[in-house]
Amino acid sequence: MMLRTHQTLLDQMKISDAEIQSRLELAALSLSHFELLKDVLPLINAQVDSIVERFYISQLAIDEIAVLIGDADTLNRLKGAQHQYILDLFSGQYDSTYVNNRLRIGMVHKRIGVEPKLYLSAICSLKLILFEVLDQSMTDAEVLRQTKEALDKLLYFDTTLVFDTYISSMISELELAKKKTEMYANSLEVKVSERTAQLEELAKKDPLTGINNQRAMRELASVLLASLTRRKASFALIYFDIDNFKQINDQHGHLKGDEVLKVISECIRQHIRESDVPCRYGGDEFCIMLPDADAQSAQAVAERIIASFAEMHPDFSLSVGIVDTGPGQHMSLDDMIGIADKKMYQAKALKGSQIII
Repeated sequence: MMLRTHQTLLDQMKISDAEIQSRLELAALSLSHFELLKDVLPLINAQVDSIVERFYISQLAIDEIAVLIGDADTLNRLKGAQHQYILDLFSGQYDSTYVNNRLRIGMVHKRIGVEPKLYLSAICSLKLILFEVLDQSMTDAEVLRQTKEALDKLLYFDTTLVFDTYISSMISELELAKKKTEMYANSLEVKVSERTAQLEELAKKDPLTGINNQRAMRELASVLLASLTRRKASFALIYFDIDNFKQINDQHGHLKGDEVLKVISECIRQHIRESDVPCRYGGDEFCIMLPDADAQSAQAVAERIIASFAEMHPDFSLSVGIVDTGPGQHMSLDDMIGIADKKMYQAKALKGSQIII
């Protein structure tokens, strides 16, 4: 696709020679009008500098226009462009070059912020000045009337072109704004989706230890058990808590208790496989689900966790219950937790860190 910057305004707005002819006919402009305008070019050319000066005196009296013009250099450039425009009006040539120049003038006016009402006011002022010059210079009343009529129609023709560029520019701005809005909406949708996923993930994590909470454990257990049943594989569960955890909080404070819980979760992470699922089940209770594992292999994992924890907190102990199921029939998660919980309490009856299978 060709870039807009590589196209003329005629191409961008799809105005062909046939379209130009149609527009001239709609404005009731004919070759006779062109000849009338061309005939007075010499007298206009002789007074064009005066016409331009009179025009800008009237325009600069309007505060809004004076602000838009802004400085002497801009004013001089505008005077040069207006000088050429006035001569073009009486050239008798109103082809694609003429039309493209009119479109460009409209585009420039739109870009610098000239409102339609200001443009119409300027065209009206120019027409009155030109009419006055014609009134003072032409003696044949009928030719004068016809010439003024031709000029009036041509200025109308030019105005329609200029307003087409205003409309085209506004449509382009709306399309760009729509595109930006759609891009923003899409990016916002992605951000919301990402944030929703993050929040859902956070909802499944224990905020203190960073491992799965009980809700996440149960969701994952249903998937694991279904897969293990289909594959006829074993499944083990480690269930443990910290002995006398209430005393730790009471004697050393809750910050110390939180530290102990964080240490345990880190010990768990260090000694489990990627496929294993750790979980903080309750206050000081933890579970580890081990797919494709039996009670003996789960015991080896528990022993490593206990040894690692003892290096950090030798004064504290863990009580562990382990249960496995499969590979034929599989118990439910609740049944496994119930059995492991009983074994964990059996371990608590013994001194120090203990594991009951």
